[in-house]
Amino acid sequence: MIYFTADLHFGHANIIRHCNRPFPSADKMDAALIRNWNAAVNPKDDVYILGDLTMAPAEEAHDYLLRLNGRKYLIRGNHDKFLNGFEPFADDFVWVKDYFAFKHNGVKYVLFHYPIAEWAGFFGGAVHLYGHVHNSELSGQRLGRLYGKNSRAINVGTDLHGFRPVSIDKINALAGAGETEG
Repeated sequence: MIYFTADLHFGHANIIRHCNRPFPSADKMDAALIRNWNAAVNPKDDVYILGDLTMAPAEEAHDYLLRLNGRKYLIRGNHDKFLNGFEPFADDFVWVKDYFAFKHNGVKYVLFHYPIAEWAGFFGGAVHLYGHVHNSELSGQRLGRLYGKNSRAINVGTDLHGFRPVSIDKINALAGAGETEG
């Protein structure tokens, strides 16, 4: 299975208040994020993290990654400063990129940390997945649809998906049917 997520912010106590997350502390939030992730993701699944894994140093980022199932790919976010000292732990990710596009079962997916107004394949049915805006008014409707009910731009931020990665099947259902709830 393929999964997507963004804006986990492991270890970041202020994100609880900033995004109104239902956790009393960063430790409780981290435990819930890890538990939810591992309940959904198997060790052989692929997980695309669309930025802002953690603001912690490289060693702490490495410790979080060791506790998460799946093969992990990172689209660099604005808070992923741990990457500056990440060389010793390069095996934690299959790769780290700023932007990535791929096709799966005939559908093109464009992955970027930030929402973009028009993406490669926009007029050909491509799906744009992003994070960064968390659950703010900028993220659109309840599930973070950027441009209204029929948009193929979907916010995969953890705040909007029950604090767990979202499967490609759910993404396809949202993008294909134009639904805003899941």
